[in-house]
Amino acid sequence: MRIAQVLTASVGGIGRHVASIAPRMLARGHEVRVFCPAVTAEAQGFVDLGLEVYPLARLDRALGADVLHAHGYKAGGLALAVAAVTRTPLVVTWHNAVLGTGRSAAAARLLQRLVARGATVTLGASSDLVAKAERLGARSARLAPVAPPPVPAADPRDRAATRAELGVGPDDTLVLTVARLAPQKNLGLVLDIAAGVRDRNDLWFAIVGEGPERPALERRIAEDELAVRLLGHRDGLGPLLAAADVALLTSTWEARALVAQEALLAGLPLISTRVGGIEELVGDAAVLVDLGDAAGAVHQLRRLADDPAARARLRDTGLRRAATWPGEDAVVDDLLAAYAALLARS
Repeated sequence: MRIAQVLTASVGGIGRHVASIAPRMLARGHEVRVFCPAVTAEAQGFVDLGLEVYPLARLDRALGADVLHAHGYKAGGLALAVAAVTRTPLVVTWHNAVLGTGRSAAAARLLQRLVARGATVTLGASSDLVAKAERLGARSARLAPVAPPPVPAADPRDRAATRAELGVGPDDTLVLTVARLAPQKNLGLVLDIAAGVRDRNDLWFAIVGEGPERPALERRIAEDELAVRLLGHRDGLGPLLAAADVALLTSTWEARALVAQEALLAGLPLISTRVGGIEELVGDAAVLVDLGDAAGAVHQLRRLADDPAARARLRDTGLRRAATWPGEDAVVDDLLAAYAALLARS
C-alpha cells in the first residue's frame, strides 16, 4: 500500500506514535510518506528512521496515496481536502480532546465536527474520544490503542547515579512527573502536593519537560521553597524511571498517556488524576484521585512513601496490567488491517 501519514507540530506523544508505526509499515514493504512541520520531523528523527518526509505545504505529494492517515483533528482538517479531491480513504486518529472555552476552542470544536463527518474511519486513543466522534457524526469510529516504546530494563547503577545527581538519598522517596510544561498538564497540582508534604525532608519531586509555564513554576518553587526540581528535556527516560519511587500524573485530561504506560511498564507505582482514558488504561493498577484533590493525592503519596510493601504490590499489579496492552507491532497489525479493509471496500 501507498500510505500517507499526516500530523501537525508534535514533539511529544503523537509524533512518537508516528515514529513507531511508520517505520514498521515501511519494513513490511509498504510505501510510506510522512507530511509534517520541520520541527516535528526533527524532534522525532523521521529522516534517520528512513522515512520520506515532506512539509505540510506539499500535501499534493499525497495525491497518489491509497490511504491517508491523519493524526489529530487539525491534521485531519488538512487532509480532508486531499481526500475529497482524490476520493482517497481517510483515517483520522483522535489523540486529544478540545479543552477550554473561547473563540479558539469553539473553532476547534467546529473543526472536530467537520473532521468526524468527513473521515472514512475515526480512531480514538480512548473511549471518550470515540464517543465524542460518534456524537459529532462520525461514519465509523472505534478504539485504537497507542503503544509506548519499549522501556529499558532498570539498571541499579542508573538508579544510584541519577539519585546522586538529584541529591536524593538512598532512603528518600523520589516522585517523578514527565509532562510538557503547559496548562493541560496541570503542574500546579504537583506543586500543591509538594507543599502538602513540606513537613517531610525525605520526599523529593522531579519534573521532566519544557514548555511555556516554566517561568511561573520556577517562581512558585522558589517562593514556597518546594523540594521540586525542573529537569527540562531529557533524552531517554530509562535512568529517571529507574531512579524514581513513584510516578505522578496530574493532567486535566489524557487519552492513553504514554507516560502512564511507561511508568507501569517500568514497575513504577503511579498516582494519577482520574481523567479521560486513564482509568480504562490502568484499571486498579494505579492510585487514582479526583482532579483538583490535592489533599487526596497528598494522603496517597504519604501512604506509598511510608509503605514499601504497598509500592511493591502496586508495582506487581502494574506489570500485570501492562502485559495486557498491545505492543507496537500489534498496533501496526491493527492499522494495516484497517487500511486493507478500506481498500477492499473502495
